[in-house]
Amino acid sequence: MDEDTRYEAVRSRDARFDGEFFFAVETTGIYCRPSCPAVTPKRRNVRFYQTAAAAQGSGFRACRRCRPDAVPGSADWNVRADVVGRAMRLIGDGVVDREGVAGLAGRLGYSARQVQRQLTTELGAGPVALARAQRAHTARVLLQTTVLPVTEIAFASGFASVRQFNDTVREIYASTPSGLRAAARTTRRAATPTAGIPLRLAHRGPYRSGAVFDLLESEAVPGVEEVSGAPGRRTYRRTLRLPHGTGIVAVHERTGTTGTTSGANPGGWLDAHLHLTDLRDLTTAVGRLRRLFDLDADPYAVDERLGEDTRLAPLVAARPGLRSPGAADPEEYAVRALVGRSASERLVQRFGKTLDAPCGSLTHLFPEPAALSEAADPLGPLATALADGAVRLDPGADRDEVRRALLALPGLDARTVAVIRIRALGDPDVAPPGLDAPDTWRPWRSYAWQHLRTAGELE
Repeated sequence: MDEDTRYEAVRSRDARFDGEFFFAVETTGIYCRPSCPAVTPKRRNVRFYQTAAAAQGSGFRACRRCRPDAVPGSADWNVRADVVGRAMRLIGDGVVDREGVAGLAGRLGYSARQVQRQLTTELGAGPVALARAQRAHTARVLLQTTVLPVTEIAFASGFASVRQFNDTVREIYASTPSGLRAAARTTRRAATPTAGIPLRLAHRGPYRSGAVFDLLESEAVPGVEEVSGAPGRRTYRRTLRLPHGTGIVAVHERTGTTGTTSGANPGGWLDAHLHLTDLRDLTTAVGRLRRLFDLDADPYAVDERLGEDTRLAPLVAARPGLRSPGAADPEEYAVRALVGRSASERLVQRFGKTLDAPCGSLTHLFPEPAALSEAADPLGPLATALADGAVRLDPGADRDEVRRALLALPGLDARTVAVIRIRALGDPDVAPPGLDAPDTWRPWRSYAWQHLRTAGELE
């Protein structure tokens, strides 16, 4: 999009582009999402930015009406396989907060200077600024939805000091942390083992929640996952192994304001609750849920492309906004894709770590790859490769390299590898094995596969 086209999107308050770009107004010093309901500024006063971090780096503060920091992420980061796309996925997973820029660069196979240059050139912000914007958003969520002490929120958000936290909040939101909390319209609740941290996981466009929850319910491994409730009001819960501790997450099915159970959710978010043993894991846990539920997808672009195909057009019309779910734990999903649901349940009971505080039917963490490395073929070689890093499934992994490495292992056929690539790596462009998938489906062949599977035309 050129700048004139972007301005037209702003003038029409087009929510399809929320998160794809941001605009800032020089006369007010504020940056917004394209759908901001405020009076449209004059074209000569508007500047456009690829990321919120770039707008913040230019001295603009976040709009209090449209909350531009809370929009879904750009779908480009999931589509792109280059270093910028891989870096953005890793930053979203909290790698910079945990390992610094050097750790990010090491995972990408580049020097820190190269990563800094590429991100700054294309996005207008380097990895530190991008991570800082993410920390600020996490801090705002905690300030406005919990009664946690401000000091705890500072470190839970990933800041190195309370002073850094205070300075960042003042710069981005033009408010103190206490002022930001006082201005919140939502009802704050204590982050306790029973309440958890309440969140709204935003998405753009229509969302077929029913199809996602159907899939998760059919795959749920007892002890690690459960889906409860009637269709249209289901809750998905699972355990998570996180960098600093463990977690239990709950995500609630939402079918929009019509009260129907068709699964089409125009409401813009899924409600979730997170119970974490260490609040520093909040950013990582949210990122994993966003990948699992495919919340950063662009359903408009997907449906437009696939809807032009004769075979897929009626399927797209019947299920607008159908998502291609990912995985909450990529290594866990690779094992499950190989051995199946029943065998996965046995692995959990035999090798899974029991939670210190089980919650209902959720009693275990899925076993780590190292615990399964002595298993017989084909599980043993896969677990060993995951444990020693020969196969990496983190958000920044090179998808083509992963495919080659997996196919080299015994017992992994093309279909299993394709499923791992879709779910564990979140690749939106994987062709269904054995199907003549035309290039006109690119870069959304994984969504075409999901449409065909949901319609019963593929397994």
